[in-house]
Amino acid sequence: MTHTDRYLNNVSLISQVINRDVVENMVRYLLAVRSKNGRVFFLGVGGGAAHASHAVGDFRKTAGIESYSPSDNVAEITAQINDSGWHLAFKNWLIESRLNQRDCIFVLSVGGGDDRARISTIISEAVKYAKSVEATVIGIVGRSSGVTATLADACIVVPEVDPLFITALTESFQAVILHLLVTHPDLMVNQMTWEQHKATNQRSEQEWQ
Repeated sequence: MTHTDRYLNNVSLISQVINRDVVENMVRYLLAVRSKNGRVFFLGVGGGAAHASHAVGDFRKTAGIESYSPSDNVAEITAQINDSGWHLAFKNWLIESRLNQRDCIFVLSVGGGDDRARISTIISEAVKYAKSVEATVIGIVGRSSGVTATLADACIVVPEVDPLFITALTESFQAVILHLLVTHPDLMVNQMTWEQHKATNQRSEQEWQ
């Protein structure tokens, strides 16, 4: 089997077993945040930070949800890391953002924070703080044993189907599920550009017929 076949076979397998009920729960939580004029804070490091930046744009524009990510302001988050330490940077940013029970944090991480292994403690501290102020916690992770999966109100754990691609497949499905959510008919308030463009062209063609 080629590498390409192996990877895409894994993608197909994961697509079949992703927990649909959890996805729908995420939609309900996000709807509740929007109805209360709350905010969604997307948190991630590395690939998760890149997904967080992307998600902020999509959820603001397409789903009409006020959204932010700490990693989008390099000056601010590096000051937090320098002054407070890596593990407290997201937590302190959330404190300064006045995170409250109307809001939600959305974690994009492979491990989801592991205090015992001291991996992604920046995520762990943020999740524990969010729970302490009764904010909603949702996430897409690759480990069921991490802090996010343990404490979240709704969390997709991407199944580990191949030990060689834990990180790659988790981050791949973070992108898939984020786009699934933002285009969900219960959440989407504005079409994305190309879909809108196609719909406009179809209407124009019908008018000419």
